[in-house]
Amino acid sequence: MKILITGSNGLLGQKIVEQCIKRKLDFLATSKGENRNPNCSQKNYQPLDISNREEIVSVLKIYSPTHIINTAAVTNVDYCESNIEECQKVNVYAVRLLLEGAIQNNCHLIQLSTDFVFDGEDGPYKETDLVNPLSVYATSKADSEKLLIESNYKNWSILRTIIVFGQGENLSRSNIVLWAKSALEKKQTLTIVNDQFRAPTWAADLAWACIKTSELNAKGVFHISGPETFSIFDLVKRIGLFYGLSIEHVKPIKSVKLDQAAKRPPRTGFILDKAKTVLGYNPKTLEQSLKEIH
Repeated sequence: MKILITGSNGLLGQKIVEQCIKRKLDFLATSKGENRNPNCSQKNYQPLDISNREEIVSVLKIYSPTHIINTAAVTNVDYCESNIEECQKVNVYAVRLLLEGAIQNNCHLIQLSTDFVFDGEDGPYKETDLVNPLSVYATSKADSEKLLIESNYKNWSILRTIIVFGQGENLSRSNIVLWAKSALEKKQTLTIVNDQFRAPTWAADLAWACIKTSELNAKGVFHISGPETFSIFDLVKRIGLFYGLSIEHVKPIKSVKLDQAAKRPPRTGFILDKAKTVLGYNPKTLEQSLKEIH
């Protein structure tokens, strides 16, 4: 098994690299620009722009992977609303190029997706539920899923996930758990939505699922998230309580009052039965995950 990882500088990419090193798997980590992960050896890294067909063809020809795990994406939901072209280029066009590469090299393509492909009116969701994206970002991820689902090539899997959190090295973006912990430590006043419900996912659990999917050559759509669905407001409160931090400055707010650029699904969450049965997926609870964050 030879794994090509895209977006290896991101949180999930770094955790997949960690899994590969731990399991002594052959891997090539790729991201746009230089390697920002000090735990990834330079000999296992190569810069790659996944929206460049020539670069993809070259890397696949030289490395000959058996599996491609695509974690690269523009994921800032509000940013995507005003940067539609960039969102389409990275989240859809690049996936088309990776799919072409997978077909030409007969390798398994694992595409990361999101709970935002659903409208949040009827969560939690199973893999076969109909998608109905509400934003530019969500539509781009649904469109990238469609490329694989409608292809004659069936050596692929889609792993949908929800609010990935954890610690990494030199990350370009933080995540809600690290942000909330830091803000609570500083006793900042926080106004948090109490009518959006999610099942936050420990990045190491998601990375494990990516590798397990590769090992089993498991095909189709899988829902991979944390085991509990609760409001973002409750998430922040539970973070505070776990670390013994005051939550008196955490105030609830309704989504409509936030005036966010992108519309969010009110309630998602996943039914994890398929991932548990096929992959043996057993995610950590929020508090079990928080024990690992320092």
